[in-house]
Amino acid sequence: MVRKIIEINEEKCNGCGACASACHEGAIEMIDGKAKLTRDDYCDGFGDCLPNCPTGAITFVEREAAAYDETAVKENMKRKAQESKEKEEKSEKTAFSGCPGHALHQFNREESIKKEETVKEVQQSQLGQWPCQIKLVPVNAPYFDGAKLLIAADCTAYAYANFHQEFMKGKITLIGCPKLDSVEYSEKLTRIIAENNIKSVTVLRMEVPCCGGLERAAVAALKNSEKFIPWQVVTITIDGKIKED
Repeated sequence: MVRKIIEINEEKCNGCGACASACHEGAIEMIDGKAKLTRDDYCDGFGDCLPNCPTGAITFVEREAAAYDETAVKENMKRKAQESKEKEEKSEKTAFSGCPGHALHQFNREESIKKEETVKEVQQSQLGQWPCQIKLVPVNAPYFDGAKLLIAADCTAYAYANFHQEFMKGKITLIGCPKLDSVEYSEKLTRIIAENNIKSVTVLRMEVPCCGGLERAAVAALKNSEKFIPWQVVTITIDGKIKED
């Protein structure tokens, strides 16, 4: 039968998992960091997932699809509830499903230097301009002339201890979160790179899938600017280390 059903654009999907959480029927699952409609007959076509998508990756289409099967949905949800219960029983930690960026972690930091040997040193901020949010910064700000650009995910500054000295020093820093800002960065970043004398671009992201949206926006901006500029992507792990390739 031809009916209304959702369609997910994987290129626009940033892996945040908001749609999977909003889908009461369990039709959407996160697979390899992307939202997937697992079965047509699980989708009721009401679109509870649409307003929760920050990138507009979900739309309605009319196509040949299996009819919504409420019985199958109830069986699926019952099965998932049972699986979740079994995971809780096998682990002392709370079972988690959804966006990996929401998963709970706790790190035990050991003191590497004895207290009496510690030298208190005040670190100077390396922020070279204001504002620093991608969505707030003017496209033609004078500090972009000849700048080495750092495009960093918000969380990287908290996760990586030496963020200022190793990444911000000597650069113009732009920060953003594709999941929380709910905006498309690529157009503005394209203008910043195309209309200014940018010397290099460093993209600093977290290892969680939703942070891939920032990397994709920066890479698209570099391509669309039609400029040949040295660039690199550095990934920070959730426990605060530089991820090796």
